[in-house]
Amino acid sequence: MKKKLLIIALVLCFAIVFVSCTNNAATSESENTENAADAETEAPSETESGAPEIKEPTVVNVAALKGPTAMGLVALMDAEENNAGSDYLYDFDIEAAVDAISPLLIQGKLDMAAVPANLASVLYNNTQGEVLVLNINTLGVLYIVENGNSVNTMEDLKGKTIYASGKGATPEYALNYLLKSAGLEIGRDVFVEYKSEHAEALAAMVSEPNAVAMLPQPFVTTAQMTNESVRIALDVTKEWETASGKTLITGVMAVRKPFAEAYPDAVADFMNKYEQSVKYVNENVADAALLIEKYDIFKSDVAEKAIPYCNITYIDGEEMKEKLSEYLETLYEQNPASVGGKLPEDDFYYAG
Repeated sequence: MKKKLLIIALVLCFAIVFVSCTNNAATSESENTENAADAETEAPSETESGAPEIKEPTVVNVAALKGPTAMGLVALMDAEENNAGSDYLYDFDIEAAVDAISPLLIQGKLDMAAVPANLASVLYNNTQGEVLVLNINTLGVLYIVENGNSVNTMEDLKGKTIYASGKGATPEYALNYLLKSAGLEIGRDVFVEYKSEHAEALAAMVSEPNAVAMLPQPFVTTAQMTNESVRIALDVTKEWETASGKTLITGVMAVRKPFAEAYPDAVADFMNKYEQSVKYVNENVADAALLIEKYDIFKSDVAEKAIPYCNITYIDGEEMKEKLSEYLETLYEQNPASVGGKLPEDDFYYAG
């Protein structure tokens, strides 16, 4: 009887131990399952392949005209060409005519564009303030050239015919202002004939002994390299400053207001890199000239000689506002349509 009771007691002990182990195992498995679920919840999102998801960079579409306004961008263009891992991906487009740029900027297919200074004002007015200006990128690029040595002051233009291109744009307004300041009346004291092409204006000047031409850089340099008799007689930028006490401005970098508001960090990144690019071009002329040819803007030999005369610059903030507003006021006084019918408001000048 005692043996039977002992056996029953042992069986009960084994049963209790077995149930206890089973419960502990179940509890442990449950905890492991919960911990795994928590770890899965806290883990970063992954692609189907198991790799962490990579944030796509913001694409910034930028255009510039084939000339000095694009030349200041080349160091930035080259640096960004293989800049993997950046938060911003710059897509640059160099166009030969401004007519190819303006519609794309208005339509939102471009985010920023280097354009003539007065055109930026026109676009601002025509879009009810949807186009702003970031910085001045080019001062005056116009020069009066002659095949001889008879012109050394604006007054020396009396009795001459001036061939030029750029009617209805900065060249015409600048020339009219300077001639009037020198006391010369067009059609009486001096004659001005506008051509559709720079080369056509140059050809007309060379063929006529008493003629001069007003041409932009780098075309002036190109002309001098092909015809040694062509001489720079007057720097229109310096003549403008002497006559008006103000700064002659050729180009600016414009930005769409919706883009600037949506991506202020992208705008700040671009402006910082753009300023460094301009500095590089002005301080490393020979190397910059090679980049200018690389991006099919001008041949390097032309660019190297022209850069010192192109007045490539970077001016933003209050200084930009002061210089550009004065320049636009001068144009407005001549012809309100040249700036879009009215002067732009303060919000035209991007303050960051």
